[in-house]
Amino acid sequence: MKFKYIHLLLLAVFMLTAQQLLAQSANFDEFNADRMQMTRNGMLVLGSWAVGNMAVSGIAAGRTTGEDKYFHQMNVYWNIVNLGIAGAGYYGALGDAAGLSLVETLNEQHSIETILLLNAGLDVAYMAGGAWMIEKSKTASANAERWKGFGRSIVLQGAFLFVFDVSFYAVQANHRSDWFEENVAAMNVSPAGFYVSFNLD
Repeated sequence: MKFKYIHLLLLAVFMLTAQQLLAQSANFDEFNADRMQMTRNGMLVLGSWAVGNMAVSGIAAGRTTGEDKYFHQMNVYWNIVNLGIAGAGYYGALGDAAGLSLVETLNEQHSIETILLLNAGLDVAYMAGGAWMIEKSKTASANAERWKGFGRSIVLQGAFLFVFDVSFYAVQANHRSDWFEENVAAMNVSPAGFYVSFNLD
């Protein structure tokens, strides 16, 4: 008789634990789905910028001369790359993120935030490089208009990408922060180990 009660107790504990794990998994799935949707939206913004630049500057490059012509040429060249990045990023965010564990979820989130911060650093370097090219044009004995036109374009493209990457990072970081506040009841790291408890109501 005692064995029967113990068996029922163990079964109840197992069912409760399974229910909690399923609830946590559902929370992760929603979080990951939202992250991927935000990534798709971000890639649409980047792709729209690229297409707009290619359309406008593609026409303007044939109607202008001097540094303006080179400015528009570089806009087209630069945004061919942007469009490729946007397409690849959008395609990569079409996958199914369901079933990721907590560790996998945090790794994915950390990865995209790190990439965006690194990109923002590169954007500053782009702007600095473009500014250097503009300064170079002032003393260049040849191709001064090309130096200046290309430099102006790179400063513009770098500035847009900086705003884009910083804004996209802020959106992703806010998404992570809101999710933690809503779902994580407690987190602790000690010599005995690491644990996370969740709000499941």
